[in-house]
Amino acid sequence: MFNQAFFFLILLLGIGVVAKNPSLVIAVAVLIILKLVGADEKLFGMIQAKGINWGVTVITIAVLAPIASGHIGFTELGGAIKSPYAWIALGAGIAVAIIAKYGVTLLSEDPHITTALVLGTIMAVSLFKGVAVGPLIGAGIAYIAMKFFELFRSGSGMGG
Repeated sequence: MFNQAFFFLILLLGIGVVAKNPSLVIAVAVLIILKLVGADEKLFGMIQAKGINWGVTVITIAVLAPIASGHIGFTELGGAIKSPYAWIALGAGIAVAIIAKYGVTLLSEDPHITTALVLGTIMAVSLFKGVAVGPLIGAGIAYIAMKFFELFRSGSGMGG
């Protein structure tokens, strides 16, 4: 019960409290409780396998809630496309979705990279008041950076 993983979670809980990051505190507290009641054996694998999809679904619900509530409709959509910022946002949305696709590829092909991504996410959340929505995007950015690194390391495109 009180193994390395448990003490790592306690450390993360402390970081979350010190950093005043309620999302990190709640996430770690839930995992600690699941561990203490013995539900970790049954649930952690499922959370690990499906948690990202659940999180994306919850975020999507939150983003679509203004449409469902009637705060955003076709009138607002028509007005938004006249704004250059809306076009920038549209492009950013497309770019992020494409980058996340590569993140899924990287995590499935090279799962040990998850450790570095999780550490980076925890650091961003605890030290910089970031929001932990970026592991797929982080993995996608890492994938693209790794491909560039491989390209330049092999000398392709560099005349050598």
